[in-house]
Formats: sequence, C-alpha cells, structure tokens
Amino acid sequence: MWWFEQGLCALPAALVVWTSAAFVFAYITAVVLRHVDPLLPYISDTGTMAPERCVFGIMLDVSAFLGVFTVYVRYKQVGALSSDSDSRLVALNRLGLFFGVVSSLGMCVVANFQVRVLVQTLVSFWMQPEVHSKTLFKTRLLLTLWTFCSIISMFVSSVVMYSSLPGVDVAQKLHWTPGETGYSAHLVSTVSEWSLAFSFISFFLTFIRDFQKIELRAEAVVHSPHLYDGPVGGAVHHREAGEESPLLGGGT
Repeated sequence: MWWFEQGLCALPAALVVWTSAAFVFAYITAVVLRHVDPLLPYISDTGTMAPERCVFGIMLDVSAFLGVFTVYVRYKQVGALSSDSDSRLVALNRLGLFFGVVSSLGMCVVANFQVRVLVQTLVSFWMQPEVHSKTLFKTRLLLTLWTFCSIISMFVSSVVMYSSLPGVDVAQKLHWTPGETGYSAHLVSTVSEWSLAFSFISFFLTFIRDFQKIELRAEAVVHSPHLYDGPVGGAVHHREAGEESPLLGGGT
C-alpha cells in the first residue's frame, strides 16, 4: 500500500498540491501575459487581471472545499483522542475548527490562517508525547515561527514602502523598476508574502501522518420503508424496531 492510500492522508496532501498549483499557475500566466513583473509579484496581483483571475478564483474555490474538509477531519480526530475532562484541549480544538473554517472559506482573510496555525501548535503541545512525538510538535512550532516572521517582515516592509511613496497608489502599481524609490521594500514585501503563503501550506503537510490513521465511513439509515405515513398501493413489509435496512451500508 502506497503512503497516500493509508487513511485520509491524501486529503491534506491534495490541499497542499492544489493550492500551490493555484499560486504557481496564476503567476506563470500573469508573467507570460506581462500583467506583472517576473520577479516575485504579490500573489494577489497575479490574480488581478483576466484570464488568470478567473482560473485563480476557481482553483481557490476547490482549495476552500479541501480546506474545510481537512479542518473538520482534524477536529474530529482531536476530539476522539482527547478527554472531555480536558477542557483546555476541547476549547482549543473548537477554536481551531472555527478559525480553520473561516480561513478556508475566506482565503483573503490572511490573519485567520496564522491564528489557526498557532492554535494547532498549542493543540500539538498538549497532545505530545502521548498521541504524537515531540519532534512533530517542534516541527509545527518552527512552522509557526516561520509564519509570524513572514508577517512581521511583510508588515514592516509595507510600511516603509508606502511611506516612501507618498501620493502613489501602491495597491494598483503592478510594475516596478529596479532602483526606483520603494523597490527594495517592495521586493522584501513580496518575498514575505510568498513565504507567508507557503509556510501556511507547509503546515498542512504535518497532518499527513495523523491522517494516515483515519478512515472515512459512510452510513445510510432508512427510518421508514416508504415515503408516506401509511401503505400506498398495497401492503408494505414493515421491519421490526432496531432491524437494519438492506440499504444500510458502510465503507472505508
């Protein structure tokens, strides 16, 4: 059995690959059509103009769906492994679900990504070493530090860039010339944004091992042998209470 066939580990892997592909495809298209400069434009700028804007939006919609599914499965996993008496872990798990769903449905709300990364790192702290190793916790902690370093770098460079270009609509400026005022700060800001995006995406890679131990089971339960309150068109066989319908099924 291949690693991606074990449990649901293909889910976070698909999220990482698909979202990375959305960024890269939009970047390549925007550069080829000369809508942005080749040297690390803002991710948002690569999806500003058509046709890359349309494809970028569609691909992010798929990423949002994968993100919500991944967040929910992680929530159920932590809930199953934690004790109801551990109110701290239960609260963190619910908080992670909230920010995870909000972040996935609103990909533009970048701040929520960082909160979710921090919450999941705290969850990992309380679950090690009983559930997973200290190495995994340290890996997630390093990714969290990477994320927040990218935020600080992007914030500082953006402040410097905007302050050095008074009267210029920086948000609408898609082309930059090396050596012009604010170019160095712009370059640091764009590098920080790409670093921020991939630090968050990389965090989902740490879920692959966790998800290898999860299987999805679907179950259909028929509460009545017909769709009406009484028999229609003849006698209907009624099942005894508690007896399973032949439609009841499960799979992994």
